[in-house]
Amino acid sequence: MFSKKSICTLYILLILISIFSCKKLVEVDPPGTQITSNNVYNNDATAIAVMNGLYSKLSSTGFVGGSPLISNISLWAGLSADEFILWSGTTITALLYYQNALNASAHGSEFWMSTYPLIYVCNAAIEGLQKSSSLNSTVKQQLLGEAKFMRAYFYFYLVNLYGDVPLALTTDYTVNSLLSRYAKSAVYDQIRSDLSDAKDLLANGYVKNDAVTLYPTASAERVRPSKAAASALLSRVELYNNNWANAESEATAVISNTSLYDTVPLNNVFLKNSKEAIWQLQPVLSEITNTQEGFFFNLTIAPIGVNDFHSVHLSQSVLNSFEAGDKRKVNGNWINVFTDGSGTYYYPYKYKVGSIGAPVTEYPMFLRLGELYLIRSEAKARQNNLPGAIADLDVIRKRAGLPLIANSIPGISQTALLNAILHERQVELFSESGHRWLDLKRTGNVDAVMATATSLKGGTWQSYQQLYPVPVDDLLKNPNLTQNAGY
Repeated sequence: MFSKKSICTLYILLILISIFSCKKLVEVDPPGTQITSNNVYNNDATAIAVMNGLYSKLSSTGFVGGSPLISNISLWAGLSADEFILWSGTTITALLYYQNALNASAHGSEFWMSTYPLIYVCNAAIEGLQKSSSLNSTVKQQLLGEAKFMRAYFYFYLVNLYGDVPLALTTDYTVNSLLSRYAKSAVYDQIRSDLSDAKDLLANGYVKNDAVTLYPTASAERVRPSKAAASALLSRVELYNNNWANAESEATAVISNTSLYDTVPLNNVFLKNSKEAIWQLQPVLSEITNTQEGFFFNLTIAPIGVNDFHSVHLSQSVLNSFEAGDKRKVNGNWINVFTDGSGTYYYPYKYKVGSIGAPVTEYPMFLRLGELYLIRSEAKARQNNLPGAIADLDVIRKRAGLPLIANSIPGISQTALLNAILHERQVELFSESGHRWLDLKRTGNVDAVMATATSLKGGTWQSYQQLYPVPVDDLLKNPNLTQNAGY
C-alpha cells in the first residue's frame, strides 16, 4: 500500500522505539522453545505467554497497513466493498483489492496465508493445554477457552473471505498438508463448537495477565477474550447462518449484563476499556500510535493529506448513506474532514489518536455492544417480532440523534424494517472489521451494489469476485485443494 521508502522509514522508527518500549499486555515474554514442546505447558507463565504472543502479533503486525492481514481487515475489506476511495499513487496490491481485480497468482490469498499460521498456534495451544497435568486448573481452563475462541475468530473470517476452506484442527503436518476444502456448513459447525466450549471455559469477566484474577468491573482491561466475547461472536455466527433465535439469545446474554456493558456517547465508544467494548486489544506499538486505524485513516496526522501513509478516504456512497442530522457524520464525531489545494476529503474518525508518541487512550475494537443491538434487532425482525426489533434499532438511532422508528414509522412493515436495520448497519459499522463487505455478501446484495461501485473504481464487477482466490502455491503442493471459481 505504501512506497518502499516510506515503509522502510516507518519500520526503522518502529524498531528503534520498540527497543525502549514500555511494559505491555505481554508481561511475560513468549517462550523461546517451540510452542509444541512439552515444557511450554508445564508452568503457568510460559503457557500464558503463548496466548500473549498471539495477541501481541495481532496488535502489531501489518501496522502500516502494507499487507492484508486479519488485524487490518477494516482497510482491505473496505477497499473491496464500496467504503473507500483509494489514493491514485498506491501499490498494485491495494489497487487490485480496490478494483476487485484479484488474481490467483499473486494477490488475494494474503489473508489465507497469514491466518493459517495463527490457527496453528491455536491448535498447538489446545493440544498442549489438554495434555498438561501441571498447570493451575483455572489458568488451564481460561487459556483453553481463549485458544478455542481465537481459532473460531480466525475461521469466521476465512470462511467469509474464501468460502469453503480446509479445516485444520491439529498440528499434524502430514494431515494438514493434504486437507481438502470443507463445506462452509462444516466450518461453521466447528466455529460453533469452539465458541460453545469457549463460553463454558472463559471467565465471566476480564482476567488479568495471570489468567486467573478478575479485574474490578469499573477498571477492567477488556483485552483477553471473555465469556461475553464468545457469546458475541457466536451471535454474529448464528445471524450469518439464519439461526435467528440463537442469534437473539446470544446477543441478549451480553446486552443484559448491564454491570459490564452499555452503550456510551459516540466519542467514547472506541476509548480503551469503553463500557461498549466486549473485546479489544492493547496496542503493543503504542509508542508509535494507539491504533492502526487512527494512524492510517486520519488525514490530519503527519504526513498530512492523502498520501503513502493515508491512502484512503470515505466514498460518496458512504457519505450519502447518512440521514440528515446524523451525529455520527456531523460535528467531527465519527467522520472528519480534511481540505487542501487538491480538494476536500472525508475520513473515518472513530479513532481520533494517530500521532506518534501520544498517550494511550484508544484500543483497537474487535467486538462491541452496538453491533449486538443490531444483530438482535435483525434476528427479532426475521422472527416477526417487530416491536422488539424496533426497540433495539432505536437504541442505536437515539444515540445518533435520529428520529425513532417507534415514533416516526409506527406501522412499518417487516420488509421495510429489515431494510432499515441493514441500512443502520452500514452507517453504524462503516470502516469496522469488514462488516460492510461481509453484509453485502450474506444478504445477497453484493452484485447489485458492487456492479456500480466497482465501475466507479475503474474495474468491472463479476459475481465470483466476492470470494478471494486460494493461493497457487498451496494448490500446487496439495492435490486435494481446488481454486475458487473464476480464478
